[in-house]
Amino acid sequence: MKVVVLCSGGMDSVTALYWARKEHAVLAAVSFDYGAKHNPKELPFAAEHAAALGVRHEVVSLRFMDRLFTSDLLSSGGEIPEGHYEAANMKQTVVPFRNPIMLSIATGFAESIGAEGLVIAAHGGDHAIYPDCREEFMRAMGEAMRLGTYAGIQLLRPFIAISKGQIAAEGAKLGVDFSRTWSCYKGGAIHCGKCGTCVERREAFLTAGVVDPTVYAETGALPAKP
Repeated sequence: MKVVVLCSGGMDSVTALYWARKEHAVLAAVSFDYGAKHNPKELPFAAEHAAALGVRHEVVSLRFMDRLFTSDLLSSGGEIPEGHYEAANMKQTVVPFRNPIMLSIATGFAESIGAEGLVIAAHGGDHAIYPDCREEFMRAMGEAMRLGTYAGIQLLRPFIAISKGQIAAEGAKLGVDFSRTWSCYKGGAIHCGKCGTCVERREAFLTAGVVDPTVYAETGALPAKP
């Protein structure tokens, strides 16, 4: 199948890009600059991996989100919370309706370049915090994409039923260089090691039994799951 891949430059979406390259014909990878604190750190990695695989890469600006939406993930928001990624305070990092906005734009692009499917790396661990990653939403969005396009664009979610640890294991098998991916929501010089996405990243490598190549500012005990 000819597909477009949503690729932020994080470990999940980069693994999805490599998976799609193995399983399908990838016409392009799409990234979004929506004003997140960590966009400047992750987007270059998305471009790097697309180039390494010989895949067209497009960055779409959604900077209006930073001006109009409320989220601590955005540059206009407050401090990024620390702790377990399933803790209630991580809801502060949710960007309202982010995924459907991105999926809508990517669907229009996919149909325009002759693709038949759109790959997103949403996984089982996203469900607790992000409403627009949950099965009910994804099923409804996939149906809207299919019905709203002449091509009947399919929403492909290869990781929806697995954990981030399993994604780490899959990426290792596919030859992903995880040192060239970014997770930390704070967007500092190196991964902080304490925010929800850093905790999730650290846990993923531990559970997968894969060497974590990431440099963290803090590597203390991981917080307990709520």
